Amino acid sequence: MGEQLLEAGYQHPGGPVAEAFAQRMRAREEAELSSLAARSYPARRERPESDCGLRTPFQRDRDRIVHSKAFRRLKHKTQVFVAPAGDHYRTRLTHTLEVAQVSRTIARALRLNEDLVEAIGLGHDLGHPPFGHLGEEALDRCLTERFGANFLHHEHSLRVVDALEREGQGLNLTEPVREGILGHSWRADPPPTLEGQIVRFADRVTYINHDIDDALRAGLISRNDLPAQSIAVLGDSGPRRIDALVHDLVEHSDRAQEIVQGDRVGAAMSDLREFMFARVYLGAEARREHAKIELVVRSLFDHYCACPDEIPDSIPDGELAQRVTDYLAGMTDRFCIRTFEELSIPVAFAP
Repeated sequence: MGEQLLEAGYQHPGGPVAEAFAQRMRAREEAELSSLAARSYPARRERPESDCGLRTPFQRDRDRIVHSKAFRRLKHKTQVFVAPAGDHYRTRLTHTLEVAQVSRTIARALRLNEDLVEAIGLGHDLGHPPFGHLGEEALDRCLTERFGANFLHHEHSLRVVDALEREGQGLNLTEPVREGILGHSWRADPPPTLEGQIVRFADRVTYINHDIDDALRAGLISRNDLPAQSIAVLGDSGPRRIDALVHDLVEHSDRAQEIVQGDRVGAAMSDLREFMFARVYLGAEARREHAKIELVVRSLFDHYCACPDEIPDSIPDGELAQRVTDYLAGMTDRFCIRTFEELSIPVAFAP
């Protein structure tokens, strides 16, 4: 909603609705939200700003994320299947939308801040490199071997919103949204807000079940392959499993006053996750693609380390390892492949 105009110094005209908005939202949250919910006001940003007259600070963060270049690139980034031939496989963008939707459902049921979980959910994977987790692992190995550094997509997601968007100015998001983005991965410390912890669970709930759906569509597994005990607990379809997981999370979290799963349902989800890693994420099909992805990522990494002057000016100045990482991690699958082909295939023989 006019974020570009706001950056240019434009101020929306005031009026009775805008002047009363923040006070009305504060009163509404005090009346309707749980005492454990994060409050939208006051906004805690690294660079203080005037509040918008028609959006809460978390709604404003959501809009900045949706309007960002990194968000638009998610539609051409792999979730599980690299460059799938079908139109109905998930991408990193559709995964992101599913996480935000499930997170809002859980937050509403628990009377927590829906705007906060939506902003975190929409921003949580902005730093994912091309080719999904295989691309993340390949980039991490390149950094470790050459620079003794690491790549973690949740850390890079925070870097995207803090330092890479808006020509290096960053989005200046509120602290709870930033904490939720950083802490959405189970490899990181959990976020301090319950809303951030919801996204952490919703990410797993959605990707396990929509990846099962895509793996079935691709013929990598059959319904009979799924672990029978987990299916008996959670249900025999993706919608039923998600419904069971969400209901279990809401009921146990409400009683515990923290975000938790029940033991029985949590164990069933863990078994499904282990099955997916064994048969899909690290299965034979993935391993066949792994060598190709490793070749593409490593070739581009080595090239830009040797020729840093070819990194676009849009990538902020800094140490070589960071600049190469920023450029590669921001690529979509198709741009990464096209760049690899341009550097690898003689022009005379290109189709």
